[in-house]
Amino acid sequence: METRKVLSALSYFSIMFAGFIFPLIVFFATGDPEVKRHAKSAFLSHLIPLVPVPFIIFAAVTQFTVNGQDIPVFFMAAVAITIILSLIVLIWNIIKGVKALIEE
Repeated sequence: METRKVLSALSYFSIMFAGFIFPLIVFFATGDPEVKRHAKSAFLSHLIPLVPVPFIIFAAVTQFTVNGQDIPVFFMAAVAITIILSLIVLIWNIIKGVKALIEE
């Protein structure tokens, strides 16, 4: 198996073990433009689940109430969106990693 394919696939699979650090290292360490493209794509996809974090922090601080009860609706919604987004990104990265391994 070619090193180029393995590095490209590991950049995507690193969401499970090294987060955004591994694709960043691969991006700066390699000279192959194809591997750089995959590493950059993987890095950006690893950052997507971090987008709702400011909303979670804001919701945790403000704690909106519904009908006079202390139900953290906005907080629970932000956490649910983050979990769903993280699962989608995980599945997408696995698919892209497998495609990087089997592409010609």
